[in-house]
Amino acid sequence: MWVSDKWKDYELIDASRGEKLERWGEHILLRPDPQAIWDTPRRDPRWNRPDAAYRRSSSGGGAWEKNSLPASWVIRYGSLRFQVKPMSFKHTGLFPEQAANWDWAARQIESAGRPIRVLNLFAYTGAATCACLAAGAEVCHVDAAKGMVAWAKENAVCASVADRPVRWIVDDCVKFCRREIRRERTYDAIIMDPPSYGRGPGGEVWRLEDNLWELVTTAAQLLSDKPLFVLINSYTTGLSPSVLTYIAESVFTRRFGGESDSQELGLRASASGLVLPCGASCRWTSSF
Repeated sequence: MWVSDKWKDYELIDASRGEKLERWGEHILLRPDPQAIWDTPRRDPRWNRPDAAYRRSSSGGGAWEKNSLPASWVIRYGSLRFQVKPMSFKHTGLFPEQAANWDWAARQIESAGRPIRVLNLFAYTGAATCACLAAGAEVCHVDAAKGMVAWAKENAVCASVADRPVRWIVDDCVKFCRREIRRERTYDAIIMDPPSYGRGPGGEVWRLEDNLWELVTTAAQLLSDKPLFVLINSYTTGLSPSVLTYIAESVFTRRFGGESDSQELGLRASASGLVLPCGASCRWTSSF
């Protein structure tokens, strides 16, 4: 498991009974988490007085109960800074477990010894984009949600990388990849963070287990002759990390050589020492 353990402005305080208690900068949030099914004692008093708690509704969805919380605030990870905003569906605009991948991608770029072009698909609020820009890469940031791309631009300003070479694209990721193939553009690295489920503007249904193969094989056609890496993230419950390895080996290793490593991502709870599983990632690196 890859554990993101270098945070200072974020802390997983504890997790128990289907919920997690977190510190985001100076603010304490309580959120549901389906992985935390264990029933360990909740000894930290902050369980009873968070600044905000996301409560599930019996009719579906949920809402934040806020005691004392600003609309947004900034937290730091190393030299990067990100804007945090509690959203309607329990999220904050940042997945702290992905820090292990930001560090890994930055190391790959910095050690490449050549200019690197990165395609970031389903790029959300741009944390990985900022990490790659800070490491010296050129990035094409693609997400279908206009609001998320606008937020990513704000994060680039916060992280002091807005002046780096970046393209901000609001588009369906698979359709964008097909157009880039026709334009004969190539990239040295690809990051993809596709959702488990979603609907397109025309009512198209996206299911990761049904559409991941098409996404990967399409994106693979955009790799340069000397690719550096591909990073695939999955938050789909029940999808084994080994499945991601099989896909990467079948598509990338068969063509370019190299190797794949897939593991769970995790965050360590400071109260118990337990590591909360937070999805899975596959890291493919070429042999060049």
